[in-house]
Amino acid sequence: MNPVDIVSRFYAPDSKSYQILMEHGRQVAVKALAVAAGVTHLHPDLKFIESAAWLHDIGIYLTNSPVLDCHGSEPYIRHGVLGREIMDAQGYPRHGLVCERHVGVGISVEDIRRFSLPLPERDMLPMTLEEQVICYADKFFSKNGSGSSREKSVAEIIESLSGYGADKVERFMGWVQLFR
Repeated sequence: MNPVDIVSRFYAPDSKSYQILMEHGRQVAVKALAVAAGVTHLHPDLKFIESAAWLHDIGIYLTNSPVLDCHGSEPYIRHGVLGREIMDAQGYPRHGLVCERHVGVGISVEDIRRFSLPLPERDMLPMTLEEQVICYADKFFSKNGSGSSREKSVAEIIESLSGYGADKVERFMGWVQLFR
């Protein structure tokens, strides 16, 4: 499997959205592989982590996110479930689960109900080691269309998560302890 080939099926290689997606995917893949290298005793699937990190945001083009050069009709919060549909249709359901479960630090069915999120009512929490590694690595980088590639600090991530509930911060801090 070549993630670049898959992305190229859905994004024009000369588009800003393609450039944003590829740069973000690269950043997350590099960070995820570094994180996985620190937990080799847990036997992470490095090949899968690398390809899934490149593809975790493939669904953004279907969202209405002009700053990312994405002009779809869906709200951004749905990019994970849309990515899962794309990857399932491509024959990569394991990658699809990463797409669905990486948003935030995962989204519970209780979150979906409490905040009336436009998502299917099911838990979308990272379950496997590989899903957790990618979700964790993703928190360190933003896609904002500005071309900034600065890695966020743990403190910045905690601050951004705190508005979504103490349970989100707690989940992330558990990963910090495991992966640092």
